[in-house]
Amino acid sequence: MATPSRTIVLTGATRGLGRALLPRLLALGHRVAGCGTNEAALADARRACPQALLERVDVTDADAVTAWAGRVLAALGPADLLLNNAAVMNEPAPLWEIPAAAFDRVIDVNVKGVANVVRAFLPAMVRAGRGVVVNLSSGWGRSTSAGVAPYCATKYAVEGLTLALAQELPSGMAAVPLNPGVIDTDMLRVCFGDSAGGYPTADQWAERAVPFLLKLGPRDNGKSLTVA
Repeated sequence: MATPSRTIVLTGATRGLGRALLPRLLALGHRVAGCGTNEAALADARRACPQALLERVDVTDADAVTAWAGRVLAALGPADLLLNNAAVMNEPAPLWEIPAAAFDRVIDVNVKGVANVVRAFLPAMVRAGRGVVVNLSSGWGRSTSAGVAPYCATKYAVEGLTLALAQELPSGMAAVPLNPGVIDTDMLRVCFGDSAGGYPTADQWAERAVPFLLKLGPRDNGKSLTVA
């Protein structure tokens, strides 16, 4: 059965998992507002998905995120599904060899970016009394590996932030930290190199992920989930 049309906000919509989700959500009749930072990728996504509202927004810029949220709310109303997908990976190295600026970038995008987006979009969802917040976590938010300490730190933070948020939401809403699984993306290739090709592509993942995401609801509040 077709699901009712929803308003979906998707960060990191122009590459990786977000770019794979975008056309599938639109094909089901949902209204999607997305953001990215790469102009060429944005232009490509706009050509492929002209019905989406896509803007250049850096999630680390709280003021820019707030302004973007205002435009989305004016055009589409409160989000029914808020997907915090934007993230970056550090170049693998021992923690003591990772420059401060590189460490800060991972923290700023993966943790502060999530908080900025939640702060901008969630109040309207709370006023509407409905909606699901999905913050993309990782297997490295529930386990660790050498060389990716900054990334692990951020995804553990996403888990904790989201589970605490779940306790704060009113009845009828949900916040879920979601591990997408191991997917062949540019981020994975930073760590795995060519061996990343042995894992599902983002498009293959999105085929499973879209129905999974659309089924999430209040019963899932506060659950650490993984795309099956």
